[in-house]
Amino acid sequence: MVHSMMRELIVLSYAVVSIMGPQSSGKSTLLNHLFHTNFREMDAFMGRSQTTKGIWIAKCAGLQPCTLVMDLEGTDGRERGENDTAFEKQSALFALAVSDIVLINMWCHDIGREHAANKPLLKTVFQVMMRLFSPRKTTFYTPLEHLEPVLREDIQKIWDSVPKLEAHMETLLSEFFNVRYWFIVLFIILLKVANLRQRFFHSIAPGEIARDRRRVVPALGFSFSAQHIWKAIKENKDLDLPAHKVMVASVRCEEIANEKYASFTSNENWHSLEEAIKSGPVAGFGKKLNSILYTSLSEYDTEAIYFDEGVRSTKRKHLEEKLLQVVQPAYQSMLGHLRIKTLEKFKEAFDKALKGDEGFSVAACKCIKTYIASFNTGYADATVELANWDSFKIRDKLRRDINDHVASVRAAKLSELTSSYEAKLTEALSGPVEALLDGANKETWPLIRKLLQRETESILSGLSTALSGFDMDEQTQKKTLTSLENHARGVVEGKAKEEAGRVLIRMKDRFSTLFNHDSDSMPRVWTGKEEVRSITKTAHSAALKLLSVMAAIRLDDNVDNIENTLCSALLDTKGIASVTKWGSTTSDPLASSTWDKVPPNKILITPVHCKTLWRQYRAETEYCVYSIFSLNYYLSFYFQEANKRSNNWLPPPWAIVALIILGFNEFLTLLRNPLYVGIIFIGYLMLKALWVQLDISGEFSHGVLPGIISLSTKFIPTIMSLLKKLAEEGPAAANNNPQSTNASASKSLPNTTSPSLTASSTVTSSANGTKEE
Repeated sequence: MVHSMMRELIVLSYAVVSIMGPQSSGKSTLLNHLFHTNFREMDAFMGRSQTTKGIWIAKCAGLQPCTLVMDLEGTDGRERGENDTAFEKQSALFALAVSDIVLINMWCHDIGREHAANKPLLKTVFQVMMRLFSPRKTTFYTPLEHLEPVLREDIQKIWDSVPKLEAHMETLLSEFFNVRYWFIVLFIILLKVANLRQRFFHSIAPGEIARDRRRVVPALGFSFSAQHIWKAIKENKDLDLPAHKVMVASVRCEEIANEKYASFTSNENWHSLEEAIKSGPVAGFGKKLNSILYTSLSEYDTEAIYFDEGVRSTKRKHLEEKLLQVVQPAYQSMLGHLRIKTLEKFKEAFDKALKGDEGFSVAACKCIKTYIASFNTGYADATVELANWDSFKIRDKLRRDINDHVASVRAAKLSELTSSYEAKLTEALSGPVEALLDGANKETWPLIRKLLQRETESILSGLSTALSGFDMDEQTQKKTLTSLENHARGVVEGKAKEEAGRVLIRMKDRFSTLFNHDSDSMPRVWTGKEEVRSITKTAHSAALKLLSVMAAIRLDDNVDNIENTLCSALLDTKGIASVTKWGSTTSDPLASSTWDKVPPNKILITPVHCKTLWRQYRAETEYCVYSIFSLNYYLSFYFQEANKRSNNWLPPPWAIVALIILGFNEFLTLLRNPLYVGIIFIGYLMLKALWVQLDISGEFSHGVLPGIISLSTKFIPTIMSLLKKLAEEGPAAANNNPQSTNASASKSLPNTTSPSLTASSTVTSSANGTKEE
């Protein structure tokens, strides 16, 4: 009941009045008339006995402020006996501890008595009050004004006889109690009670009877405080009311804080905000969260304002810490979303800026400044005012992420830019270098050096201009340019190594080119009159020159003697196997793995390898040289025989005699039939024309088998060409010499011979023309 009444109050605007005195002295009756309560009263017709047992409490009606009235069990009652005074002391001490006003009711004829005047009880109460932390005035009211001096004297004696602590040896009774006396006569009780009731209106106001509000427990903590005080009294513990007040404040503030914490965790606005933050940043996050936090804390402050300030502040701080622990994950999530969103926007803006005309460094600085400011704005919007959370880590993380992205983009762009210029440099050098090495001569490496210098300077100039937009320090830029220069040299060296791996093929091609072609680069026709040895030596010298060029990389201006060494060791027959008179050979200049005056890392083909390559080259070209020597010998013999035959074209005399004897019958046959002579003559002309057209003598000059193969491919086309010309010449002769039909019939034989002649003449002229061509 007390707790339900106290819930109506949240401040200190209440008073507690208690009454004690002898049993059956009219305490309950006085309270019922004075405060309009309904305590049970004694029925005189039923005899005098104990009416109020224990402690009863009721709320006073019609008084401001709210007043609670406690009716205590009477003292000196026969029901508890002479020796059972523990409850009297406990109840009196309890009333004194919790009450602002204590009424001591007694009969006037009991004044001056020991037990009837409650002297032992007051002495015990005063002893306990001396143990309190600090003085607090509790008002005593005694209803007997004419006996005030006697009562005051008795009370002072009781106070003086009470053993005191050293701290209160000089403490006056007035510092602990405001003693007032009031006389009530039974027959005028109603009038006196009405006057006394007026003293309880606004009793806690300054200057009134309950004006001392020090260490008063706020109304919401009264129930818990009363229970704790009674428990301490029952356990015979000394009461420390200031510590008790702190304890009550601690418990009640803890309860209020827990209620506000539970209210916050179940707040719909907080749950909505917490759910929303899981999917992304929330606009106005800090403002919304601060509003919810301040609402919970303000409710706590309102309910706990009248409790001990130190305890209230401590519990409020604990409540703040608990609430901040609840909201911190959401706050961190908000900052995480804000950081990620800012980083994504930065990346998009940075990529877009790089596509424009701005340089890399300018775009990076501008974007970093813009989006760091954007993050700061978002951070300010998400700030929780109650928390002193350091944002250094999240800011540092964002800045590191941005710097890492810029560094990765910078590295990618630089790599892309460098790769682009390296590709250009590779394209500019590979083809020309390969061509120069293919036509290797003494000017090859000087030309390669000039090419390398020219192309490298051109590419480096473009790269240097491109790097200016990256705001690179001089050392890094120099390192990048040096890397490109090394790449250019690497391209040349790589191409040289590649060509050095094919040097044997190149040497054989060089030999074949010079050996099989003349000085005008025309295919060489071997007639047997050429100087094969001289041609072979020239081709070998050119191949050896190519080997000397490919033996080492010469990108510097250093002079070496590789060519002379190779020539003296491989071309000079005296140097190949010079033998002393003692039969031992001299030292081999190629019996080494390095070249004189050439760094090892610049050697492409070692001397020993050159010697091996040359042996392989000579072995593979020897057959070609031997074949040409054999061919020259055969052609020389063939042409000698041909000359002999051309000088004596008639057959031998015995052949002529045999032809005459064996052909005499055929000759007579021809004489008997002259037509055969015409046919033979026409056949002769046709054969003559074919001889001229096919150039049979020229075809067989290269050999019998090549001549037969060549004639077999030209025979049919030549026949077809002759027939076509005969077909064209026949109509033309008919149009130029028109004759009548009768004349043609009378002279059939001469006209049959005439086309044949004409045809023979045509064929002959055509053949002659072909021959002349």
